[in-house]
Amino acid sequence: MTEQGPHTGGCLCGNIRYEAVGPIDFPHVCSCEHCQRRSGAPVTAWVDVPIDGFRWLGPGGEPTWYYTFSDTKRGFCAICGSSVSAQDEGADTMGLAMMSLDEHRHIVPQSQSFRNDAVSWLPHVPWRP
Repeated sequence: MTEQGPHTGGCLCGNIRYEAVGPIDFPHVCSCEHCQRRSGAPVTAWVDVPIDGFRWLGPGGEPTWYYTFSDTKRGFCAICGSSVSAQDEGADTMGLAMMSLDEHRHIVPQSQSFRNDAVSWLPHVPWRP
């Protein structure tokens, strides 16, 4: 995707807000055990945005961070519990929960991570190069 934004979004209660300038990249769903347990859903939809041009805007500042892998932290609102972000140590992108974006209807996942952990009753997202 090449739309430059700005892209805005945040949590359910509005305490955590963000803005990203730059293209949305790697729209995908993830079926890893961490995404499933963290969300209570069979998949979580994610997009990446460049860290350069990304900023936290809401009254809560940055989200509360929780490490789900030794080098991957997930951001959530400490008030309403909404998952909004993920970031790998040293990455030049910020992962955003796709549904936390204010405008997400035009974004279509292109792949599915951790297919082997996916529930059997939900079809896989077909790969779209």
